[in-house]
Amino acid sequence: MSLAGYEVEVQRGEGLATEEMTLNMGPQHPSTHGVLRFVVKADGEVMRTAIPDIGYLHRSIEKISEKVGYHGFMPYTDRVDYVSAMQCNQGWGMACERLAGIEVPRRGEFCRVIACELGRMASHLLSVGTMVMDIGGYTPFLHAIREREKINNLLEELCGARLTFNYMRVGGVAWDLPPNYADTVLAFLDQFEPLVDEYNDLISYNKIYVERLANVAVVSQHDAINYNLVGPNLRACGIKYDVRRDEPYSIYPELDFDIPTGTGEMGQQGDCFDRYMTRIRELKECCKIVRQCLAMIPDGPVLARVPRKLKPPAGDAYIRVEGSRGDMGWYVVSDGTEFPYRTKIRTGSFSAMSIVDKVSQGLMIADLIALIASFDVVAPEVDR
Repeated sequence: MSLAGYEVEVQRGEGLATEEMTLNMGPQHPSTHGVLRFVVKADGEVMRTAIPDIGYLHRSIEKISEKVGYHGFMPYTDRVDYVSAMQCNQGWGMACERLAGIEVPRRGEFCRVIACELGRMASHLLSVGTMVMDIGGYTPFLHAIREREKINNLLEELCGARLTFNYMRVGGVAWDLPPNYADTVLAFLDQFEPLVDEYNDLISYNKIYVERLANVAVVSQHDAINYNLVGPNLRACGIKYDVRRDEPYSIYPELDFDIPTGTGEMGQQGDCFDRYMTRIRELKECCKIVRQCLAMIPDGPVLARVPRKLKPPAGDAYIRVEGSRGDMGWYVVSDGTEFPYRTKIRTGSFSAMSIVDKVSQGLMIADLIALIASFDVVAPEVDR
């Protein structure tokens, strides 16, 4: 508007006309946790909407399964959720096993659960650590990453890798636990569990941190179900649902563990703080599960006899595992050959992206950082 036009409007008593700004957050923004882009429409500092623009990391990973076969696709599953790859390994293995009627040896199931729960702990530590850093606190991030590195050492001792593990196989796991592995893991758990309380003292109830998260981006139970949220994002709303307990698989029915949910202790139930604290509390539950597995693990083989060229009978299978970001579904169709006819992967991060537009309306631009971090979105799970 020209200065002359502005003066005319003011003289008429009509005030200053404003318009929305369109801002790009990402795809290279350090707080988007991957190659994600959000198109933000804002009136000053207040967001009208934040629309996710996905697809920057799409690489046709589901289509690749049709070309590399059942065994050959296992390393690719690590890339579905590279922050917590063990559950992806397990999901693909279980889908193939159901198609082919393969039974995993009991010791192999224990090895799978131990690996998955250690991976879940590593994932949650990265989530809560980077969330604090995104909001402005650097020291707690270092504490979380320090403990995550210790878990990575344990996983490296188990399978030789620290990020993309390729530890599991169709029919079990590739290798048994190393000698004295139980003692090494228990020693870590003994020093880690008290550090969760120390981490809470350091940042979780910090006044500034609480004010940045409490009552921000509240998701009701109704919306959580309608938008198909899963995992900690769903449980933070007070809905006590976990695939490990409610659709049990592997040896989880034999284990005793709690399902932490949001309580609204610092604000409304289902806010950013509840999503953060749900993951903090799950860390201790993971420790409880690993301790039980190490105490109960039987002797025996860890891998079933599976043909090198696996050709399941024609049919389809759908299985679900509780990934670090929630309910992860694996759907595989077999046409009787050694290559899957069709593969579809359902991930928690993709579901979480759908509700960002709704809960971002009316928030400050700075709150979008807390919102994205609290949903623990990982880009390869969104795009695949």
